[in-house]
Amino acid sequence: MTSSSFSRRALLGAFAATSVAAAPTLSNAAGLLRGAGDIRRLRMFSGRTGERIDMIYWIEGEYIADAIKEVNHFMRDWRTNDVKKIDTRTLDILAATHNLMDVHEPYMLISGYRSPKTNAMLRSRSSGVAKNSRHLRGQAADLRLSSRSVNQMAKAALACHAGGVGRYSKSDFVHMDCGPVRTWGS
Repeated sequence: MTSSSFSRRALLGAFAATSVAAAPTLSNAAGLLRGAGDIRRLRMFSGRTGERIDMIYWIEGEYIADAIKEVNHFMRDWRTNDVKKIDTRTLDILAATHNLMDVHEPYMLISGYRSPKTNAMLRSRSSGVAKNSRHLRGQAADLRLSSRSVNQMAKAALACHAGGVGRYSKSDFVHMDCGPVRTWGS
């Protein structure tokens, strides 16, 4: 272990306890996406794999490579076990949205990266799955919170002015991606 690696691990531990107090308010969400703030944190669990993550992945303008690697693995296609690099812009949107809602509950990840095989299978079962989905590029996530409604989550994501937000009220999840700013669903 290098001293640089040890230093980052020590910082992760030190900042973990203070990250909740540093959560942004609705008025400065866009500032968080532009680099304001000292840390960015992700808290998620997968009902499919039973895995959980709770980690700081960005500190003072720098992404933490080991943390990003863990997020990539966590957000893999659980059906095929294929891993793809998740676009950090998507991670930033997820983190900012979570902070805006001022919740301690982790997101439930419904879908992160999707392999072409998985996307084709899902398209054959549902008209709501896009042929060229941003999930295929590692640029999207479908998420749920039991303590917030689909509309509350979508409103917070839209406040970030940073990507696509889809409401799937019947399935109880919100799609967030780092594509063009747009919205759909009810």
